[in-house]
Amino acid sequence: MIERVGVVGVGQMGAGIAEVCARSGLDVIVADENAEGLKRGRDRIAVSLKRAVKAGKMSEADAEAALGRIRFTEDLQEFADRQLAVEAVVEVEAVKTAVLSKLDLILPEDAILASNTSSIPIMRLGTATTRPHNVVGVHFFNPVPVLKLVEVIPSLATSDETQARAVAFVEQLGKQAVVAQDRAGFVVNSLLIPYLLAAIRMAEGGFASAEDIDSGMVLGCAHPMGPLALSDLIGLDTVKLAAEAMYEEFKEPLYTPPALLLRMVEAGRLGRKAGRGFYEYPSV
Repeated sequence: MIERVGVVGVGQMGAGIAEVCARSGLDVIVADENAEGLKRGRDRIAVSLKRAVKAGKMSEADAEAALGRIRFTEDLQEFADRQLAVEAVVEVEAVKTAVLSKLDLILPEDAILASNTSSIPIMRLGTATTRPHNVVGVHFFNPVPVLKLVEVIPSLATSDETQARAVAFVEQLGKQAVVAQDRAGFVVNSLLIPYLLAAIRMAEGGFASAEDIDSGMVLGCAHPMGPLALSDLIGLDTVKLAAEAMYEEFKEPLYTPPALLLRMVEAGRLGRKAGRGFYEYPSV
């Protein structure tokens, strides 16, 4: 059983992963490259825990205990005793492989090196280490404390033992694991990203307003959120990077990022985290 976890990156996904690990009683270390980023991440986790208390999902004492199980550091060397480390940095292959290469030199020999990538093939990430048999995709979904699904993605080099331990870790967190093949996009994003891009193209072409596109899918198809609001939640930069990774692998036109998406990312209109995307979020 996994007891000691490290998380690299403390944005939306890293903070969420750290929170669910701490809420499950694990000892967690979160690493980021600067103190300011760590402070923002700690605040993000604290706010999320307070929200859970307010919703009656946990007590104040349990929330305080969970936050107390998380340590924040700028020094990856503190991961030397971790049984599993998850990288949750930006969805750029070079950045992820750099992190995994560093972790490879620090973590114990039998530790699991996990990536929260949503689209990059795990085999590419595993070859950046000396132990691709210990590298596996563990793809959580945003918001991590709420959504139960986690994709576990073994590469051709991932050992059966590593895959089994990764699935057990996911279940330990109270999540549902699905095992996906190691192809860009895995299961969910292979279906989701073309859908989001189609909605963006519809808005770009003026076929309907963002509000009407989203209302159509919420009210007509019983989706909990429309595709453009969901793109804002994911982050338009992340949608763009996932689409580009999938297009690079498959060269299929449906994965090509629309011009509107490219312009919005260039303008910094990244969605909820930036305060503006297809909608405005004045509280951000």
